Amino acid sequence: RSFTSQTDGEARVTRVLREKFPRASAIRVVDISGGCGAMYEIHIESEDFREKRTVQQHQMVNQALSEEIKSMHGLRIFTSTPKQ
Repeated sequence: RSFTSQTDGEARVTRVLREKFPRASAIRVVDISGGCGAMYEIHIESEDFREKRTVQQHQMVNQALSEEIKSMHGLRIFTSTPKQ
């Protein structure tokens, strides 16, 4: 598939993250399960993460996706703050 078109699952997860993290400067969601929606890799860069430990940042993402996670087998989360 091309890099420009998202699967329905990727689009749904991206939409939820945009809603929960309106200050995010970058959000990338990739279905790493071959398109079946079982496992995602998420990269999110947001000011919301500044001065929080990695585990706290990941908890924020998990909480934001609490409904979507119920139907997933796995989730890889990469968080960062924008460079100053």
